[in-house]
Amino acid sequence: MYTTLQLAKPSLPVLLVLLLNACGVRDGAPDRYGRNWDEIPDAIPKKVKQSKYGNPASYEVFGKTYYVLDSSEGFKQKGDASWYGTKFHGRRTSSGETYNMYAMTAAHKTLPIPCYVEVKNLNNGRKAVVRVNDRGPFHDGRIIDLSYAAATKLGVAATGTAPVQIRVVTKGYIDERNGQGTDKDYVTDDGKLYIQIAAFGTEENAMEMIEDLRSKNFRSARIHVDNNNGKLLYRVRIGPVPTSNVAEKVLAQLKEINLNNAKIIRYN
Repeated sequence: MYTTLQLAKPSLPVLLVLLLNACGVRDGAPDRYGRNWDEIPDAIPKKVKQSKYGNPASYEVFGKTYYVLDSSEGFKQKGDASWYGTKFHGRRTSSGETYNMYAMTAAHKTLPIPCYVEVKNLNNGRKAVVRVNDRGPFHDGRIIDLSYAAATKLGVAATGTAPVQIRVVTKGYIDERNGQGTDKDYVTDDGKLYIQIAAFGTEENAMEMIEDLRSKNFRSARIHVDNNNGKLLYRVRIGPVPTSNVAEKVLAQLKEINLNNAKIIRYN
């Protein structure tokens, strides 16, 4: 599936090395995975510099030349998604990072890396945001290769491949160098209804509330990151919910467990 890439322009100083095939070793899922698909958080987009590795002008795999895009802005694509797991776990990706099948990452043939992409499974409507940090998949018709965690969230791990639509996420970037955000919140479901419960100054406190809510069967609780004059706020929200009627019912359930400050919001 993956191989060492040959640069189309050997004089380039960057040597792009992908995950090597391990002869006799089959790829697959881990023996145990403790999260349900709806418990897996999206990757949070951060404004980062392009990787020193993995972004040559062009490279060659199996006799075919691929040209890396100068910019990911506005990029959209439809095709099939696949996934990779245990065979490559712990190995080096094209960006120089270590592949972690439990992280929300993905491989793409031509997008500059790293970048962030929203993936929608066209069979079941599930969405996920992933960090593209690797190259592939080098199979006709496949446009993105998902980590095991991302494939689980999208329902692709169960089917092997699935038709998807992808789009680059630039909204809600948080600049990891100075903490400055470029938009109010990182939310991919624009215009949807949410129930906002609380806001915390640390991700740890927000995660504690998330775990408590999920233990009480509020399975769609999520953290939304908000930048307030350079200070990150971790807002705990439930949703998106389909209608105002459903939102009111969820709000009533929250008040039954003394979460009286919860309120319905619409993200536009």
